[in-house]
Amino acid sequence: MGDETVLLARQGSVATLTLNRPECLNALDQCLRASLAQKLEAVSRDTSVRAVVITGAGRGFCSGGDIRLLAEMRKSHQSVAFRDFLVAGHRLVRRIRSLPMPVVASVNGPAMGGGMNLALACDLRIASDRAIFSQAFVNIGLHPDWGGTFLLPRMLGTGRTLEMFLLGDPMKADQALELGLVNYVVPHEKLEAETKKLAERLAAGPALAIGLMKQALYERLETQLDSMMEHEVEAQMKCFESEDFEEGLKAFLEKRRPKFKGR
Repeated sequence: MGDETVLLARQGSVATLTLNRPECLNALDQCLRASLAQKLEAVSRDTSVRAVVITGAGRGFCSGGDIRLLAEMRKSHQSVAFRDFLVAGHRLVRRIRSLPMPVVASVNGPAMGGGMNLALACDLRIASDRAIFSQAFVNIGLHPDWGGTFLLPRMLGTGRTLEMFLLGDPMKADQALELGLVNYVVPHEKLEAETKKLAERLAAGPALAIGLMKQALYERLETQLDSMMEHEVEAQMKCFESEDFEEGLKAFLEKRRPKFKGR
């Protein structure tokens, strides 16, 4: 099952990883996370791969953490499993950034919470004009994870980042382009072709120089990223046992507005 939740396809020197849980907008669970880690490891060992694309099956890129899984963890107080889930996600962020080849997020629809931060971890982002982005953690009483507290302010600045974190409102693709959150926005029906064109152009570039460019930009930042992701885990663990998180999950599943009490 884990192998099927992320599909790996090769076309020339471009590898495409497709998150494959379309029935739930490719929500992140243990199987998808493990499959993505496995596929990234396979790609990292393949010297013939010169560019990587990450995208989603169906009408979404990634809706973030699987709410039903989180609700199950919270109900049975699986704090150790929750911590392991967070730490494994952070390893994926580091793996993407450490790949020597460029990684492109092809955002075909909603990119929410951890799904948005997965896209931010990639080197470039090309989005459909139907894509939306949201740091929706606050809506269920959680703290951002998957490196969002490190990655997002370096793209948007502190003020815009706090706006996204504190309000949880969605951002449309055209605004994301204007603010520099994505590199390109294209008509939805052209996304696959334009992604292919971009990835092939990157794959045709000088692999050694490109790898060294990534290293130069990321290497000194990695200790800060690690520190921020460690903070994310500790903050999420505090939120995990809170009444507000329990209420946020119930409200989401019951399709109503949550009534947070601040505890």
